Amino acid sequence: MTQASSDLTTHPKGLRVLFLAEMWERFCYYGMRTLLTLYLVESLLMGDKAAFGVYGAYTALVYAAPVIGGKLADNLLGYQRAVVLGGIMMAIGEFVLVGHKVIDPNNIDLAKTLMYVGMGLIIVGNGYFKANISSIVGKLYDDRPGLKDSGFTIFYIGINIGALLATTVCAWVGAEYGREYGFALAGVGMLVGLGQFVLGRGLLEGAGEAPDEKRLHESYAGPLSRWHVTLIGSFAVAMGLYFLLTHADLVGWLLAATAIVVAFLLVRASSEEGKVQMHRTLALFIFMAINVVWWALFEQAGTSLTLFADRAVDRYIGGWEMPAENTQFFNPFFIVVFGSVFSTMWARLDKVGKSPNIPIKFGLAYLQLGLGFYMLVIGSSFAGDDFKVPLTFLSLLYLFHTTGELFLSPIGLSMVTKLAPKGQTASVMGAWFLSFAGANFVGGEIAKLTGGEGGGEDAVPQTAEAVMNAYVGTYASFSYAIFAIGILILLVNKPFNKLMHGIK
Repeated sequence: MTQASSDLTTHPKGLRVLFLAEMWERFCYYGMRTLLTLYLVESLLMGDKAAFGVYGAYTALVYAAPVIGGKLADNLLGYQRAVVLGGIMMAIGEFVLVGHKVIDPNNIDLAKTLMYVGMGLIIVGNGYFKANISSIVGKLYDDRPGLKDSGFTIFYIGINIGALLATTVCAWVGAEYGREYGFALAGVGMLVGLGQFVLGRGLLEGAGEAPDEKRLHESYAGPLSRWHVTLIGSFAVAMGLYFLLTHADLVGWLLAATAIVVAFLLVRASSEEGKVQMHRTLALFIFMAINVVWWALFEQAGTSLTLFADRAVDRYIGGWEMPAENTQFFNPFFIVVFGSVFSTMWARLDKVGKSPNIPIKFGLAYLQLGLGFYMLVIGSSFAGDDFKVPLTFLSLLYLFHTTGELFLSPIGLSMVTKLAPKGQTASVMGAWFLSFAGANFVGGEIAKLTGGEGGGEDAVPQTAEAVMNAYVGTYASFSYAIFAIGILILLVNKPFNKLMHGIK
């Protein structure tokens, strides 16, 4: 990735800076997320359903925040300053999660309060960071468009290396020494990434600087500049999120209201372009609904599947028992292993004109998702006297979920830009990210269907057999429903294609 700045045939040096910054940011985010459900249930003694609600609300807001963070960076802050501010807020948030260990280690109420405050800081920080570091990557390649796809592929590897490190190292530290130490390590990782980003900013050659530095720092509200107001407002919003996180159901209503407004605006814009665009917008809405359901089930990894791994999976490898937290490593590991294979496969199929169209890819993604859940049904027949499913079958679940992800995820961003009404690409992209927010919230609600135990202080103990059967029975129902949706998508492939009017 090295080059002379004038050489437009190789990757810019700044890509190395962004690669490492994103890698450590993903280490920070996934490090916390990997530990979160077990922290809520086992350390803070929440019931399963309450923990799933908090997890769903938190991850939904994480995915919604970049919509606002991106707009502020576009219009005022610039991408570089937004990334630095986001990184600082995320690191602070991780350390706040650990605060009760210093103040009063045995005070669970204090731990819960600081957890919500820390989550709020991480949500806002992620909104600034995640929305804008990818934009800097794009800016670096403005003068070398032929290398852009390759550059983003390298950047995507950084994302998955960060997630892999988080679900191995960070998860292990949390499981071995206490989950708060895992959160602290995630915060340290964010500081490392932030430090190398700040030190390497010169290699970005001005990409992502504030659009109007003078306007940013001129007086805006008395002695306060726009920069000061943004800083104060960002931390105030983070504190305000405490209310939403402690009233998780409100997040669902907020997302639903936002979806209605976005849908209305897109329909209005589409109607001005005629029947063809209206059909394409309808197809877009259907894809978004399909996306929400798919990811809601995929994201069981952080909620019900983690508790399933903890309670009903034989995790022994030789004489070593893999911590339940570490079982989330399978997905990023398989992405790193198979990502380039699938990328090459799609390119070769496109070259010979045999690449499946978008509906077929989505349908096949569903079939693989369903097959993954069914691996646990098969695995239950291999359970021993302890009524625990062999780890092999959980790893097979993640394998099929990952290959399904590679059928669905890479084409999403490209698809929405093709189906968007003219002049509405940014709005449609925001709507697509909101569908992920909705998926995470719905995923938390779906997880409530799987509880093998009540969790919390008042949980009624259940036999190992009852726990396994409760989870496996629910996952069997999931797999049948998912298979049905996948087959339906494949059956309506042709009329679906007609709605898109030639978009592939």
